[in-house]
Amino acid sequence: MKKPLLTALAIACALAVPILAQSREITITTQLKNYGGGGAYLALYLSDAKGAYAGTLWVAGGKTKYYKHLTDWNRLSAGDAKRLAGVTGASVGAGRTLKVTADLADALIDAGYEIRIDAAVEDMRESPSEVRLPLTAAGSGKAQTGKQYVQSLSYQLK
Repeated sequence: MKKPLLTALAIACALAVPILAQSREITITTQLKNYGGGGAYLALYLSDAKGAYAGTLWVAGGKTKYYKHLTDWNRLSAGDAKRLAGVTGASVGAGRTLKVTADLADALIDAGYEIRIDAAVEDMRESPSEVRLPLTAAGSGKAQTGKQYVQSLSYQLK
């Protein structure tokens, strides 16, 4: 097997089977701005130090036909939308908060990974990579603002 494939396989296993690896619980909080439109579709996902897709944490928005508007996530995940069981929910309204909790392998923290959010709202502009936040122990609890729809994104490691 080639190294990128092994790396992707290791990350997929770390995300899917956190009990077997050392892992930490992470809670990601996304506060949306009052942008004046309908519910936002959001994709929360991880990318590695080279910007390659590493896994989906959550997708807010139930109609898969709109996932193409989460452009960076859709392009980078290339077919991963088939494995979204258990990581989807309703779209998030303007001014509302989305909290997502997951278990992440310790190996992903302080290793160059980023938490990314793509956002899209009907009849409004798409916002690929709305927020890119490095996944570090020191970054836990620190908020970062988004480009268009996200007021703030932060995470807490336990």
